[in-house]
Amino acid sequence: MTDVPSTSENFSKRVPWNKGKIVGAKPPLRPKHVWSIRTKLQVEGRTRDLALFNIAIDSKLRGCDVVALKVDDIAPRGYAADRASIRQKKTGRPVKFELTEATREAIDDYLRTTGKKPGDRLFTGRRGPDRSLTTRQYAGLLSDWLAGIGLDPHLFGTHSLRRTKATLIYRRTGNLRAVQLLLGHTKIESTVRYLGIEVDDALAIAEQVDV
Repeated sequence: MTDVPSTSENFSKRVPWNKGKIVGAKPPLRPKHVWSIRTKLQVEGRTRDLALFNIAIDSKLRGCDVVALKVDDIAPRGYAADRASIRQKKTGRPVKFELTEATREAIDDYLRTTGKKPGDRLFTGRRGPDRSLTTRQYAGLLSDWLAGIGLDPHLFGTHSLRRTKATLIYRRTGNLRAVQLLLGHTKIESTVRYLGIEVDDALAIAEQVDV
């Protein structure tokens, strides 16, 4: 009679889902990386990807909210607005964000190229024009963008794009409350953890203020 491995033995032989993967908070992109990706997408004429990348950086939204955007959310009159507001899927709370000139131009070019109108899904994938891009497809595009400029895609994630501008704003201003509002966090402690702020960071900011 053949011995049947015990449940504990089977469990011990399972391969962890994160084996070989880098886990934990993914770092933000540096400004030079942002501009490298933008330039490459522009040169290659990838209007959708450029609009998607720019919106992800400016909006500081989670990936699930980026892919769920509709034309009405950012271009209610048929062209990109200076500011937009959406309700976050995770928290149900509204959050506002700005759209820079470069992002508005990318959006307008994309809308002209695709003919998308208010009511349409902004970013669609292989599932059809009435279905939004999936977060998995979004992550795959990001990996492609990163590899295209010589970065290791495994070191970054879609949250890297959410963190990029928020981290830069904090480093330049030290204004945690502003970053909290921009990220749509309910608690300042969440923003502190999200940005990975340490005591040394706080002291460095304090040293710049004379009384």
